[in-house]
Amino acid sequence: MALTKQKKEKVIGTTKIHEKDTGSPEVQVALFTEKIKSLTSHLKKNKKDNHSRRGLLKMVSKRKKLLTYLKTKDPKRYKKLTASLGLKEQ
Repeated sequence: MALTKQKKEKVIGTTKIHEKDTGSPEVQVALFTEKIKSLTSHLKKNKKDNHSRRGLLKMVSKRKKLLTYLKTKDPKRYKKLTASLGLKEQ
């Protein structure tokens, strides 16, 4: 269920701020979003997989915390990120 190297590089390439950016909030949120999408599709097939469901809830929580941080720190970057990822604003 982990992201492949190519998928991860593609996601980082679309959201990075500078050349060597891998840890900015935008990149982290984008990676969490991709992982959440893949886990959601997995859980639709495997309804009783509670271990993965717990991991999904933890990822959603971490993504929410990062989005809240970004919203308070720089609202312009927050709006740009939520628009590009198709997330609803809080």
